[in-house]
Amino acid sequence: SVRINPQRWLNLQEYQSKELMQSSGVAVQRFFVAGTAMDALEAAKRLKAKEIVLKAQILAGGRGKGVFTSGLKGGVHLTKDPAAVGQLAKQMLGFNLTTKQTPKEGVKVNTVMVAEALDISRETYFAILMDRACNGPVMVGSPQGGVDIEEVAASSPEKIFKEVIDIFQGVTDEQALCMAANLGFKGSLERQAADQIKKLYDLFLKVDATQVEVNPLGETPEGQVVCFDAKINFDDNAEFRQKEIFAMDNTSEGDPIETEAAKYDLKYIGLDGNIACFVNGAGLAMATCDIIDLHGGKPANFLDLGGGVQESQVYQAFKLLSADPKVFVVIRHVQANSSKTRAMAKAFASPCRMNSFCFINLNETW
Repeated sequence: SVRINPQRWLNLQEYQSKELMQSSGVAVQRFFVAGTAMDALEAAKRLKAKEIVLKAQILAGGRGKGVFTSGLKGGVHLTKDPAAVGQLAKQMLGFNLTTKQTPKEGVKVNTVMVAEALDISRETYFAILMDRACNGPVMVGSPQGGVDIEEVAASSPEKIFKEVIDIFQGVTDEQALCMAANLGFKGSLERQAADQIKKLYDLFLKVDATQVEVNPLGETPEGQVVCFDAKINFDDNAEFRQKEIFAMDNTSEGDPIETEAAKYDLKYIGLDGNIACFVNGAGLAMATCDIIDLHGGKPANFLDLGGGVQESQVYQAFKLLSADPKVFVVIRHVQANSSKTRAMAKAFASPCRMNSFCFINLNETW
């Protein structure tokens, strides 16, 4: 039998995505990465830029409006003075940054990116993504970038351009130039943008991406086309041939229990209730959470053991549930036709003897 393990999404820091783009010849700002204030200062001096942007590196949006436990406001700062970079880095590194996307206590900043600040005269949007409807990759672009693309699609759908990519031919010169023109690039910038589009597609293939989104893909007053910010999603099934990229995965900012669950190929999401769910199958897990909520309870977690669950996974899953101090009852909801129930029962028996939880079985599986 074939066993399919659930995978968790790969998370890369901004500087890691830029490094990948840079390695494929995509134009990005010059930058350095620093782990100390002294390194940040030296990086700022080495850049020899007219203006420098210092960015805290965490896996959360809204950094510009965030607040540090040091009292510093903003995780993104512009300055023309290299010495100021060192002072700002001192107030970032080692301190927690709280944004609208982080936990209340914030996330500790261990790394900062010191980059050349470039003026942007115009912003566009460009992405390559896998589209089920097209059975392959498509290019999506808009001359209106630097904003939420969903809002553009809703208010000005005529400004969204889509081009299906033939997986055997790749992005042709004609397609790249057409998209560059649709994005509003003119003259020599059109050819430059088309070249960037082709290099982004090369990157898309090279790293087994499911999406490469550049927002904005901008032009500078000096006549450069630059990828200022990018988001890359990867095909988790390609981990076996993208080991170097997946080794970059940063788990330090994630929930410790979710990170531990991922080690055993378990899909776990912590919630704020006190009724733990021990379920196999994502649909059944969601339905179980709904049943609990419907009857006035609050689920403590979403847990999907998967159809090919092993005895060791059952044991580890129970350890994760019992580690949550809020939990006082565990609901088991298991489909007999998709699990090795004898192995599950055996794995469940040992930890059950060591805990005083109340167990509720929603079906006669065991």
